[in-house]
Amino acid sequence: MRRYTVSTAVTLCAVASLAAAMGPASAFPAAAPPAAHAVQQQPAPPVLVDCLWKPQVHPGDFMLACGDGNSRLASLRWSHWGADSAQATGTNLVNDCDPYCAAGTFHSYTVTVRLDDPKPWAKNPKMQQFTRMSLVYTDGRPDGFRQTMTYPLWS
Repeated sequence: MRRYTVSTAVTLCAVASLAAAMGPASAFPAAAPPAAHAVQQQPAPPVLVDCLWKPQVHPGDFMLACGDGNSRLASLRWSHWGADSAQATGTNLVNDCDPYCAAGTFHSYTVTVRLDDPKPWAKNPKMQQFTRMSLVYTDGRPDGFRQTMTYPLWS
C-alpha cells in the first residue's frame, strides 16, 4: 500500500509542478490577432508596359518603336518612381533610316524621361500603368523632333 501512496504522491507533485509552471490561464495575455488594419500595404507603384505586354518598374532599357525597333531608350537611371510620375535620364537611340531603315545608322541622344498619367491597366485593372511618356532632349535631337516630345503609351 505504501508503494501506491508514494507513486500517487509523486504523480500529484508532478501535476502540481506542471500546473504551477503553466500558471492560470488569466496570467498569460491572450494572443493578439494579427493587426491587419494597423499595417496597411501601400499600393503597388504604376508600371511601364513593354512591347511584350510585361509590366516593368525601373527598366534599364525600353523599346519605343515596337514594330521596327528604330527607337529605344537605353542606360536609364531612375531618380524617381512614384504613384503619379517617374523620372529618369538615359539615351534615346534613334535610327536615321537613311537611305532606308535597314541601312540606317543609330544615333544617341541624351534625354530626360518622364512618365505620368497613371490609369488602370486594361490587361490587369488592379494594376496602374503610366499612360504618357515625355522625352526632353538635353543635348541635340533627331531631325524633325522638338526639344520635348510627348507620347501616349499603349495599354
